[in-house]
Amino acid sequence: MKLKQRVVLLAILLVIFIFTKVFLIDNSDSSAANREDQHSFQRMMDKLKIELNPNLEHTLQSPWEIAAQWVVPREVYPEDTPELGAILHAMATKKIIKADVGYKGTQLKALLVLEGGQKVVFKPKRYSRSYVVEGEPYAGYDRHNAEVSAFHLDRILGLRRAPVVVGRYVNLHTEIKPVASEQLLSTFLTQGNNSCFYGKCYYCRESEPACADGHIMEGSVILWLPDIWPLQKHRHPWGRTYREGKLARWEYDESYCDAVKKTPPYDSGPRLLDIIDTAIFDYLIGNADRHHYESFQDDGGASMLILLDNAKSIRVSTWNRLNYLKNGVLSTAMRTAMSHDPINPVLTDAHLDAMDRRLMAIIATIKQCIEQFGTDSVLVEDRMKLSHLK
Repeated sequence: MKLKQRVVLLAILLVIFIFTKVFLIDNSDSSAANREDQHSFQRMMDKLKIELNPNLEHTLQSPWEIAAQWVVPREVYPEDTPELGAILHAMATKKIIKADVGYKGTQLKALLVLEGGQKVVFKPKRYSRSYVVEGEPYAGYDRHNAEVSAFHLDRILGLRRAPVVVGRYVNLHTEIKPVASEQLLSTFLTQGNNSCFYGKCYYCRESEPACADGHIMEGSVILWLPDIWPLQKHRHPWGRTYREGKLARWEYDESYCDAVKKTPPYDSGPRLLDIIDTAIFDYLIGNADRHHYESFQDDGGASMLILLDNAKSIRVSTWNRLNYLKNGVLSTAMRTAMSHDPINPVLTDAHLDAMDRRLMAIIATIKQCIEQFGTDSVLVEDRMKLSHLK
């Protein structure tokens, strides 16, 4: 073989070697990331069922101290939460030492302080489990059981952005009224043999109170985030106008998405991907009313979008998790996760079946985007290291 031919052959082999190495490294990284997602999903499934147990092992801290230490910029609670059962038990059983009207908002709620000084938000039951709200997707009262199911869906999706929630029965006569503020107490009334209250909020009316079954009221209890993590409210870039006949810009302007991507905090950092994760979360739970969202203050767009009052790309980790949950795995996981809640059954079978159908619609939509624009344009790798893991 002539020298020139040997040089050409060596050059070709060198090019093949380089491309093979790059390909293997890329696939190795991708495979490692996928294995990480699989292991994370399996760990979650193994610990999905939570028994409400008052015992806190290996610590002298109170459940409130533990929950406060969980909060970091990118999550409200960690992936591994052996103390979660004890915290949920405390939220569902600790003595109520103060009760007041809820913080600002459109829906009825009460602000409670539990023994040990922990604030929680109490949302009362307004509907039976099978009641169907007619009208617009955002019509009707807040559903207390939706808060419970949203928390467990947040766990299952691996987002860890929703505050900790548990169902609770309270006796309005013996637990709430003796410790209620004058403002809250002034909204109590009786309908037949049932104790009721209507609180203070934008839509709160004396003619539309929440009523107990006798004195016993079912509701959900939402853990208040620590005061050292103040929240900042943002208008959702894809919010509705809530005006009949008036469309929001995103509903008619095809260039709107590109404009959002050039606007802080969506032009850098994880915020836009958080918006997409939240859109998936909201679609699964049937929430069409996220006109604003919260993040931690002064975060420069780096902290997560907080899922309170439960673009172009999607995280690879989110895509993997959605695929792990198809074929009925999501509804099975939800049943398991909520099985020990005090107000179980939290959702009806019809609700759970709907979540499975919505999941398949999401997967089908993302697949369509991948076919149209390509994997690299639709799926983005974004695994951020959390501060408590550093």
